[in-house]
Amino acid sequence: MLAFIDPLYFVFLLPALVLAGLATLKTRTTFNHYSRVRSANGLTGAQAARHMLDARGLHNVRIEPVRGFLSDHYDPRSRVLRLSPDVYRSPSLSAIGVACHEAGHALQHASGYLWLNFRSALVPVTQFGSHGSYILFIMGLLFHAPGLIKIAVLLFSAVVLFSIITLPVEWNATVRAKQLMVSTGIVSERERRAAGAVLNAAFLTYVASAFTAIMTLLYYLLRAGLLGGRND
Repeated sequence: MLAFIDPLYFVFLLPALVLAGLATLKTRTTFNHYSRVRSANGLTGAQAARHMLDARGLHNVRIEPVRGFLSDHYDPRSRVLRLSPDVYRSPSLSAIGVACHEAGHALQHASGYLWLNFRSALVPVTQFGSHGSYILFIMGLLFHAPGLIKIAVLLFSAVVLFSIITLPVEWNATVRAKQLMVSTGIVSERERRAAGAVLNAAFLTYVASAFTAIMTLLYYLLRAGLLGGRND
């Protein structure tokens, strides 16, 4: 809808959409490629994550299946690691890489990793800001209300901050997974490169998400007259 109201939005959003599309394609193709490569020890993603968690004493973290493609995530509120069907039951290097990455988030939570705690604290305001800012921005354009646009800018700034903080959180989880996959005997040193390739590709999607959020905020700032543009 926003593109119909203001075509200038496309100028900012198009590069972000291209990057996001490429990142998603890279992630899917890499995951699909290594999903056909079985791990030497035959562990499934769920078993690998359990092994990694138990090795660090996190026996109280549950592992459950969840629907969706690469819908894997760790829920710090209920201390549950949820894995998609392609990860939970598969003994592939792709599944192990993704499962151990999510287990890495559980390790972050257990150790009180600062950036994870900061990101978790931002979740409520980010959820509201993501939708609320869009509505206020549209209303500001339709009714020529600069005040509403500025409020939208403020709300969406929280979304941008969340997406930026997500980068070190996700990269740290990947680093932990790469290290512990080998040290705990889940994969061999040779297999780690393949399992890690999936995580490297997935990280690009977070970079694309942050870039999209930043470009959207720049557009908001321009329309609010805070980047030298005119709010008319």
